[in-house]
Amino acid sequence: MKTRQSKLCQIYAHRGARTEAADNTRLAFDKALMYAIDGIETDVQLTQDEVSVLWHDHFLDKLGYPGKRIDDFNYEQLKQINFAAYFNGAEAEVVLCLQEFVDQYRDRCKLQIEIKNRDWEDTQRHQLKMQQCLQIIGSSKNWDVFISSFNLNCLQYANQLGTKIPLVLAFKDSDSLSEVKKNFNKNNFLAGACHPISTLNTELVSFMRDHNKLIVTYTCNTQQEIKKALSLEVDILITDDPAKALLLRD
Repeated sequence: MKTRQSKLCQIYAHRGARTEAADNTRLAFDKALMYAIDGIETDVQLTQDEVSVLWHDHFLDKLGYPGKRIDDFNYEQLKQINFAAYFNGAEAEVVLCLQEFVDQYRDRCKLQIEIKNRDWEDTQRHQLKMQQCLQIIGSSKNWDVFISSFNLNCLQYANQLGTKIPLVLAFKDSDSLSEVKKNFNKNNFLAGACHPISTLNTELVSFMRDHNKLIVTYTCNTQQEIKKALSLEVDILITDDPAKALLLRD
């Protein structure tokens, strides 16, 4: 088995400090950085007028727009919506575009950019989203920024464009070990896997280490989940509770 690529498991805040502020907002990111975290994970979707913005969910239900999606609005319209509306007691927050996020936070911690590609979008929008991400990020040194996605085609497209930014394939708990192995055996350009902690095990970790790939795991919130990730010696642990993860790690 190959040696680990990093000696200390890195702690990434999931959409910022999302138990303390609304997902993917400036306040959530700023609160996360009050802890000694290593990085922040965020999510990218495309507006109707093709601006990459930060949002995780399929719909905007929790903001008071049931059944509406990010791509039902242009960027200027989204800026009129309070993206912290669902978080009790929070002040109003304007949607963050990817360019602003990278400009404001890249020098403060490492970043994981997860590209959300939806079934209702056509391939052209998937590719445009990736093009914008690659252009905004530019390059990556020592994994200061990496891109992840559940969509293998999206990552293959980025590889075809010749990017040197690390590309990480995300999996669901329903994905079998054989599926993981198949994807990595056929796509050697992949830099690592982002795997749910619920089904991460020693066999999968051994496979990834043998192929010199990084292991990212999500979402580790309970003491049991965090300890499991640490015992498996993953490279990056994504959590909603950075304080707990840091305490258990350190």
